[in-house]
Amino acid sequence: MTSDRYDPPGGPAPWEVLADVLLQREAALCRIVAGVPPRDFAGMYVEDADVERALRSLPGIQSPPAEDASALRKAFAPALADARHAFLTWLGADDDGPDRWADRFRTVVRRCALDATAAEVLALLVAVELDPQRQRLVSYLQDSVHLPRLTLAVLPRLLADTALLAVSPAGPLCRAALVDVEPTGPWARRMCSVATRVVWALVGDDSPDPALPVGTWWRPGLAADRPPGPLLLVNGADRESRLWVVSGVLGDRHLLVASPPFDAAGWDALVREAGVTGAGVVLELTGSPDDVLRDRVRRAGHLCWALSSPRELPLESLPRVPHRELQVTDGIATDADWSSAFGADPPQGIRMTREQLRLVTAASDGDGARVAEGIRRLAGGLLEGVALRVRPRRDWADLVLPEDQKRQLHELADRHRLRGRVYGEWGYPTVPSTGVVALFAGPSGTGKTLAAEVVANALGLDLYKVDLSAVVSKYIGETEKNLERIFSAAAAGDMVLFFDEADAIFGKRSEVSDAHDRYANIEVAYLLQRLESYDGLVVMATNLQRNIDQAFLRRISVALDFVSPDEQQRRAIWERSFPPAAPRDGIDLDFLARQFKVTGGVIRNVALTAAFLAAGAGRAADGRAGEQGTGDRGAEDRERTGGTGEVTGAISMEHVVLAMDREFGKLGRLRTEAEFDRYFDLVQGSASPPDPVEPSDGTDPGAG
Repeated sequence: MTSDRYDPPGGPAPWEVLADVLLQREAALCRIVAGVPPRDFAGMYVEDADVERALRSLPGIQSPPAEDASALRKAFAPALADARHAFLTWLGADDDGPDRWADRFRTVVRRCALDATAAEVLALLVAVELDPQRQRLVSYLQDSVHLPRLTLAVLPRLLADTALLAVSPAGPLCRAALVDVEPTGPWARRMCSVATRVVWALVGDDSPDPALPVGTWWRPGLAADRPPGPLLLVNGADRESRLWVVSGVLGDRHLLVASPPFDAAGWDALVREAGVTGAGVVLELTGSPDDVLRDRVRRAGHLCWALSSPRELPLESLPRVPHRELQVTDGIATDADWSSAFGADPPQGIRMTREQLRLVTAASDGDGARVAEGIRRLAGGLLEGVALRVRPRRDWADLVLPEDQKRQLHELADRHRLRGRVYGEWGYPTVPSTGVVALFAGPSGTGKTLAAEVVANALGLDLYKVDLSAVVSKYIGETEKNLERIFSAAAAGDMVLFFDEADAIFGKRSEVSDAHDRYANIEVAYLLQRLESYDGLVVMATNLQRNIDQAFLRRISVALDFVSPDEQQRRAIWERSFPPAAPRDGIDLDFLARQFKVTGGVIRNVALTAAFLAAGAGRAADGRAGEQGTGDRGAEDRERTGGTGEVTGAISMEHVVLAMDREFGKLGRLRTEAEFDRYFDLVQGSASPPDPVEPSDGTDPGAG
């Protein structure tokens, strides 16, 4: 016959021996002194002998002491004393071996700061939990097959009256969430059980408690059994940097990181897991601690606790225990952090927090060649819906500006790229922040958006163009929330934030005449404060610089005025507006640059419209060639296409002039002969309506 008990390796541990001696003595007392016979259906019914025995045991009834009981206790006293002495001596020994069966129990006792009585109670309860034969014996002691675990009434009989205090709600075993007491039923018959996680830990399974709050995670370190220090308060910087400080203060021990649990079961699991594993508990807070948190931290004083928060916590909200407070002012990842993550120094100009570095490491799978990819991926998902992601493709060669403005744009890029050297190595104060704010002001089409894209490309960053329609809200406070979402997401990754038509949200504050003015001014004030604390690159573009609030101008690092290009610049823009692969037929760039004083945006629109006009004309000619390919017109087409029969649709001056005419109409500008010169008749012809077609039947064309 095989046994269904758990047989520990290496023989019984001292705590098992003590438990067995206690159970043996109590069983002998029951059989010999109390006269409880072993019988089937124990506890299923009550006999007359049971009633008499119960009456004799009542404390209010005077009965002579049983001499047999006294003699039996004396007989067991030496064995019990030896077992207890061996148990206590073993608990105080220093020969820990974490993989040994016996030492796991001793480790739990030490980590949970249990006294001798609580340790004996735990030994007895665990021994019963592990062995079905002991459970049968307990059922016999309690005269009921329904009570296979020890009850509150039997614990004092086996040990002492103080054993009850070990399992009381404020007792060390319940405080450490190692033991559960049934919450219902008659108090004396409530059974005490060991938490399943504790039993698994004692038999060698280190799987985390399944009742831990969702989102709880481990920060690996060293298991520690030394006494805890004061409550640690860490605030400021980013989450990973705060954890880095906590780990250093707690001696690199395991950290169990979680948000405050929502229910008692979650708190019990968190306290139990930390006690069993010797980990410190880090609670990540978004607000002030509540009453439950304060009570739990105070009760579980055997654990190392740390409260991590972005901001300082109010003193009145803290648990009433000694505490130590640390503020993390600098969360920027160091060269050592980068070396640990990627085995290399950080890329030039990249400054990220430790939390951002952790996310980038995960996104790039620790591959140094994919760092740029990880950085670009960092905040992309957070900005979806409020900003348009632009992957820069154009560079300095595509930008036609005066040399002084180009130099200022290079300075802008250097200011962002070299922040680490100036603020870090050279020691300049980061007041109010290390961020860079640029203002691009000028008429529409003068290259403000293009300049922002070129700067982003030079820095190797993505450009996020803020969608004002998704940001500005008519509801009070919603605009600030949307802007906070943008800045918080941008802080999670190095990128360029581009606010086009910035005067819509960065406009001047006005005199307060009603509630709308007051809240509009609050929005502007919030933006000013948020810009001052932002560490990235922000570019604001506006057609009307005079509408920007003066407080923003003080915060601006670089301000550029974009003006309409002169003739030489217009020619360069015309040249760049026609790609090398586009077919051109006698386009006079000098004429276009001299005659039409327009911005670069207009020039690019005209060049694109001319391309489509030429492509459409070529397609029409191709269709005519198919219809009349055997006639004289077909011969002309074959001659124009070099005999290949393919119509190229080259862009000619006529197409460009017609496109300019379309653009002038869109802008509401008059067409003058001084500007169009020899092409004025062509423009006039395209602007006049076509002659009406005479009806063949002689009827009035306007009839009907």
